[in-house]
Amino acid sequence: MSDLREAAQGVKAWPFEEARRVLKRYRTAPPEKGYVLFETGYGPSGLPHLGTFGEVARTTMVMRAFREISDIPTKLICFSDDLDGMRKVPGNVPNSDALHAHLQKPLTSVPDPFGTHESFGHHNNAQLRRFLDKFDFEYDFYSATEFYCSGKFDETLIRAAENYDAIMKVMLASLREERRRTYSIFLPIHPETCRVLYVPIKEVNASNGTITFDDETGNEMTLPITGGNVKLQWKPDFGARWAALGVDFEMYGKDHSTNTPIYDKICRILGQPAPEHFTYELFLDENGQKISKTLGNGVSIDEWLSYGSTESLSYFMYQKPKTAKRMHFDVIPKAMDEYQQQLRAYEDQDSKARLNNPAFHIHGHNVPSSDMVVPFGMLLNLAAVANADEKNQLWGFIKRYAPGASALTHPGLDQAAGFAVRYYNDFVKPKKVYRAASELECEALLDLRAQLDTYRGELDAETLQSIVFACGRERFDPLRDWFKAIYEVLLGASQGPRFGGFIALYGIKESIKLIDDALDGKFLPT
Repeated sequence: MSDLREAAQGVKAWPFEEARRVLKRYRTAPPEKGYVLFETGYGPSGLPHLGTFGEVARTTMVMRAFREISDIPTKLICFSDDLDGMRKVPGNVPNSDALHAHLQKPLTSVPDPFGTHESFGHHNNAQLRRFLDKFDFEYDFYSATEFYCSGKFDETLIRAAENYDAIMKVMLASLREERRRTYSIFLPIHPETCRVLYVPIKEVNASNGTITFDDETGNEMTLPITGGNVKLQWKPDFGARWAALGVDFEMYGKDHSTNTPIYDKICRILGQPAPEHFTYELFLDENGQKISKTLGNGVSIDEWLSYGSTESLSYFMYQKPKTAKRMHFDVIPKAMDEYQQQLRAYEDQDSKARLNNPAFHIHGHNVPSSDMVVPFGMLLNLAAVANADEKNQLWGFIKRYAPGASALTHPGLDQAAGFAVRYYNDFVKPKKVYRAASELECEALLDLRAQLDTYRGELDAETLQSIVFACGRERFDPLRDWFKAIYEVLLGASQGPRFGGFIALYGIKESIKLIDDALDGKFLPT
C-alpha cells in the first residue's frame, strides 16, 4: 500500500466517508460493468441554478476520494429528466405567455423561449453543460429523451411491465386513496398532441410490450411501452434508471429522502441492488425559503461568477452538506477568503491533512498556490474608501503594499480586485450608512490620527494594528466597541477588516485624510 493510500484510510472528510461506503459494495469482486458508476440527476424545468451545480460538484468530490482508496475505474453520469411534461410555465423566462399552449408536453418538445435551441429542454441542458464544462468536470451527459427514444431503456421498461403488479404494490402503499384509483407507473405520450398523459391504464400487456388506455377525449389507444412512446412516473423512473444503468452512488436533497425506500425497492424488483445514497440539506435564499429553479430565487450560476471565483463556489459546496445554508450574495466574500486560507494551509500540511483539506476536494492533487497577498475582504474595503469604479484604481494601493505584485504575476489577485469593485458597487455602496462620532470616539480617532502623523516606520500591518489597539484600549470596554466605531464612522459599515492591515494597504496619509473627512462630517448626508 502506498503512503498516500495509507494516509487516505483515516481521513474523516465527508467525501472519504461516502467513498468507503461505495467501496464496500465490491469487497468480494469488482463490478461486472467494469467501473463504479456515480450519477447525478437534473430536472430541466427551469434554468440551472447553484443547487444543481452543487450536486455535481459534491458527487465529483466523492468520486475523487474513491480514486484515492481504490483502483476500480469510475464514471460520472449527469442525467437530465427532459422527457418530463412541463407542468407550469417558469416565471423567469422571456416570452413566457407563448409557453402555455405547450403545458404537459415533454420539455424537449416545448419551443425554446430564448430562441437559441431546438427546445426548452435542449436550451436548459446546454446551460447546465456550459457551466459544468467551466469547472472541467469529467462526466457523460445523458438525456432522458434520447435514453427512452433510442431504445436504451427498452429492456428495463419490459421488465417493469413484467413486474407491474409488484411495482404498483410499492407505489400504491405510498399514495392517498383518491390517487390510487387512477395511478399507473406508466405515462403514455400522446402520438398526436405530444402531451404526457396522466390517465388510468386499462391494460398492461407484458408479452406484447404494450399498454391500453383512454386518452383525454375518451378514445381508446394502445401504445408500445418501448421506443419513447411511454415514460415512467418520476418515482418509478428514479429506481428504474438506477437498475438500467447500474448506479452505485447518487446524492439528492432531503426533499427526496422519504422516497428513498421506494426508489430502492423498485430498483431491486427490477433485478439490481440499490445504490448508496447521500442526502444533503437544501439551499435557502436570503429570506430562508428553499431555492427553486422555477422561481429563480437565490443566486444564479452567472451571478456568483460575477462576484466570486469558481473555486470559491466549489468551496462553498464542500462545506457542511448536511446543514441547511443560505445561498445569497453575502456569502460570497466569506467563501472567497476562506478558500484562500485553505490554499495557504495546504502548502505546509502532511499527506493526511491535505486529504482533509477542502482544497484537495476541489483540485485533487493539483492544488494551486495562493497569490492573494491582500484578502478579498480588504479589497472590498479598499474599493469602498477609494470609491472605485474599476480594478485599476485598487492596483495603485496594492503595488505600494506589495511592490512585487502585478496583474501578470498575481492573476488571482487581479481577478479578485475586479470582483471586489463589482461587489462593492452593487451591494456595499447602496447600503453604506455613516454616522457621526461620539465625543469619546472623536477623542480616540484624533489620538489615532496623531499617532499616524508621527509614525515613521514601515507599512507593517501588525505594528499599525498595535497602534490602533492602543488608541482604544484605555477608552473602550469592551474593546470591540472601538472597532465598531471605526467601521461605522470611517467606512460606513457595521464590520470591517483588521484596521492595521487596512492602513498598511491604504496608506498613512490616506488614512489620516479619511479620519479628517469623517470628523469633518463629509460622509454624512446633507
